[in-house]
Amino acid sequence: MKQIAVIGSGTMGNGIAHTFAQFNYQVNLIDINQPALDKALATIGKNLDRQVSKGTLTIEQKAVTLQNITTFTTIEEGVKNADLIVEAATENVELKLKIFKDLDQYAPAHAILASNTSSISITQIAAVTKRGDKVIGMHFMNPVPVMKLVEVIRGYATSDETTNIIMSLSQNLEKVPVEVNDYPGFVANRILMPMINEAIYTLYEGVAGVYEIDTVMKLGMAHPMGPLQLADFIGLDVCLAILKVLHDGFGNPKYAPCPLLVNMVAAGKKGAKTGEGFYHYTTGSKELIVSDKFKKS
Repeated sequence: MKQIAVIGSGTMGNGIAHTFAQFNYQVNLIDINQPALDKALATIGKNLDRQVSKGTLTIEQKAVTLQNITTFTTIEEGVKNADLIVEAATENVELKLKIFKDLDQYAPAHAILASNTSSISITQIAAVTKRGDKVIGMHFMNPVPVMKLVEVIRGYATSDETTNIIMSLSQNLEKVPVEVNDYPGFVANRILMPMINEAIYTLYEGVAGVYEIDTVMKLGMAHPMGPLQLADFIGLDVCLAILKVLHDGFGNPKYAPCPLLVNMVAAGKKGAKTGEGFYHYTTGSKELIVSDKFKKS
């Protein structure tokens, strides 16, 4: 297994492509438009420069990594020789089902189809293909080149062979794969998202402010990042989408998204990627500044 295709060149997609290419896999990075792909390559280059400056990568290894990535704007061309395709598109059920129908049509019969979904059912995704035994979840963590965990999610029809291949492949990337079964949110987000949602409720109900909530969790619980900052980093729209999957999947009101989160997403305040969520984000600044909306009067 040497030929990898990655669908989607956003934060997760370019991180996945970077990681495979760094470990000398040939990677086809696929997106619907070339400017998005150009931006992804620039991001990968900057992240590789950071690794070089830290001494974890040589300049020669950076060059080889970039050479290992080829970009495509059509799925048909990008996946025709792939051994593994990793889908890393937006967390939207309809979009993912459409992509997997196309992958099943255009990918070689032997190819494994993986989704980087953080919450959507692998069984549901596999059901739109004719190769359910070869459909699996590979949930990487952000930032992909740094974070060690890969949640490997078995759908109802996923075979032992496919699971073993993906577990081994993840180890080849120097990741730590953890096998989990296919239920809403899997493990990571089934536990993480209710915590983030509760932190937002704590703010919404006026128990404490943004800075105070995050400080309690960082200093009191040894979290490297407070839950509100983490929500901004993940993307508030992504958090909302995952909570909706949990709420719909379990039918339990404890997963219902906080109204404040719903309103912030509707207002376009989606976190770091839009420049404002619970905090303000300015280019190049590492200082955390609480959003004006949540500053104490």
